[in-house]
Amino acid sequence: MRRVFGAKKNNDPPPSIQDASDKITKRGDSVEEKIKKLDFELSKYKEQIKRTRPGPAQEAVKARAMRVLKQKRMYEGQRDMLYNQTFNLDQVQFATEGIKDAQQTMSALKSANKELKGVMKTVNIQDIDNLQDEMMDLMDVSNEIQETLGRSYNVPDDLDEDELMGELDALEADMGDETEADGVPSYLQPDKEPDLDAELNLPSAPAGHTAPGRSNAQTEDELGLPAVPRASLRG
Repeated sequence: MRRVFGAKKNNDPPPSIQDASDKITKRGDSVEEKIKKLDFELSKYKEQIKRTRPGPAQEAVKARAMRVLKQKRMYEGQRDMLYNQTFNLDQVQFATEGIKDAQQTMSALKSANKELKGVMKTVNIQDIDNLQDEMMDLMDVSNEIQETLGRSYNVPDDLDEDELMGELDALEADMGDETEADGVPSYLQPDKEPDLDAELNLPSAPAGHTAPGRSNAQTEDELGLPAVPRASLRG
């Protein structure tokens, strides 16, 4: 029947490296548990050998202990072999993942290279240079405009700076002398009223003579008014 219809093919996917590593690790753990049980039996036989006297009984215990020890050695060899297989699978898995990462990196670099080439086709280095030259020219023109608008009016161009500095120093010296003389600069002192009599050269008024027996002093009454002479009151 198989020759006529053919045998059914096994379509199950092959196990992955991670599945194989997990399975071997599980077997190694099982062997490790058996080794621990054998260690426990060996410890009991060791105590029995210490308690028994030399003779047939002690030799029998030693024979059982020797059998358990051989089983332990066998299981330890299997455990080491399984752990070596797990280590090899881990190395293979690490190498496989590294190759996959390299493939993804190469794919990303190819895509970025293609995109960069497409962008570079739209950019002309000559256009960038021309744009930079135009911007520099515009900045120069802008600076010239600012300088022109910032000029002062009615200022001659042929002024001697040394001469101006000399005048400034002389002015500061004059101001210092005036300040030392009066304590206040002349331009801050109040204006003095001119003496008109001195300017017109007018003669001074004659001094009056007081008659003998008469006094220029005039008395005042209680209210501060000029006192009336007594002779006027009698008349």
